[in-house]
Amino acid sequence: MLFSSITFLYAFLPVVLLVNYLSSKEWKNTFLLLFSLIFYAWGNVSYTSLLIISIIINYSFGRLVAKSLSQNSKRNARNWLFVGVALNIGILLVFKYTGFFMHNLNKVMQSGGFEALKIPAILLPVGISFFTFQGLSYLVDVYRGTTKLQRSFIDLALFVSLFPQLIAGPIVRYHDVAEQLANRYTHRRKFSQGVERFLIGLAKKVILANSFAVIADHAFAAAPQSLSSVQAWIGIVFYALQIYYDFAGYSDMAIGLGKMLGFRFLENFNFPYIATSIREFWQRWHISLSNWFRDYLYIPLGGNKKGPYRTYFNLLIVFFLTGLWHGAGMNFVVWWICNALSFRKFFKSSIYFRCLATQIQQRYFCQRATRYLHPVCDGRLS
Repeated sequence: MLFSSITFLYAFLPVVLLVNYLSSKEWKNTFLLLFSLIFYAWGNVSYTSLLIISIIINYSFGRLVAKSLSQNSKRNARNWLFVGVALNIGILLVFKYTGFFMHNLNKVMQSGGFEALKIPAILLPVGISFFTFQGLSYLVDVYRGTTKLQRSFIDLALFVSLFPQLIAGPIVRYHDVAEQLANRYTHRRKFSQGVERFLIGLAKKVILANSFAVIADHAFAAAPQSLSSVQAWIGIVFYALQIYYDFAGYSDMAIGLGKMLGFRFLENFNFPYIATSIREFWQRWHISLSNWFRDYLYIPLGGNKKGPYRTYFNLLIVFFLTGLWHGAGMNFVVWWICNALSFRKFFKSSIYFRCLATQIQQRYFCQRATRYLHPVCDGRLS
């Protein structure tokens, strides 16, 4: 169910807001959880069972980690955390990356003269990357002691499945909404601000993004040799505008819906196209994802505290996995590695890295722009 659909705007949303307004404090989260599960099940009921399994895993292992910490058993807590993280990542790998890995494995096997393996048809659950990352952040924060254990299954389930940000972000961390889950409120001004923000996001999506998509799709559907340089650049520019207003529009609608329901979500976009460097761009684009990788991967790997070459390695790992997060395809990986190599502040001491970045960017973007750029963000809602 899309936020811009007639069903959502004229049936689902009015009922949710009415029930949320009329229900007592004790029942608000229960009703909102029910509606969130209905929202998610609207596309495919089987997806909902996977979401519920993810909720149960994070709730159970969060309790096990917290119990071990209360018994001063850091080792047991670390072991439970490892199992919980492994289960979350395992679900993500199976449902999102099985086809990708087997496709590349078949290429290797066929090049060696072996028969290709049959690739199973696995449906990709909508929003699996988002709710998996939220569950992971909850487990890690409980282990670190930066957030308290959530003993209410209903409240934790609502955190993971809250429908405004379930399928398109922003990625919400538990400590940002923990207090709001227990004591959220809505007053007239906050509700009106939410309505305004939602309408702005809706306009970005329906009026701007969808209009830009017409021009971009026409350019990318054409044979590359049939396009002039001007037409190719028009297609690229309009596609850049399309993905921004599409993604930022969904984030605006999510933030607006959150306010209408009594939540406050952090901003996810901050005018990324006015950035003056690649590094600044990724501080403004999909902020919740950038912050997640910074706090749960880049800094734990050592960040920039262990020398320049370790910093290079950490950046490449982060951007490689960020590419895979956006979609299961080599175009995503190459795109994000090129962005990593564009951090010239970090790579300026190495002539090799500068030359490699320049060569990859020239060959990849200039010669094959119309072939590869279009699918770069096709997986942004997964």
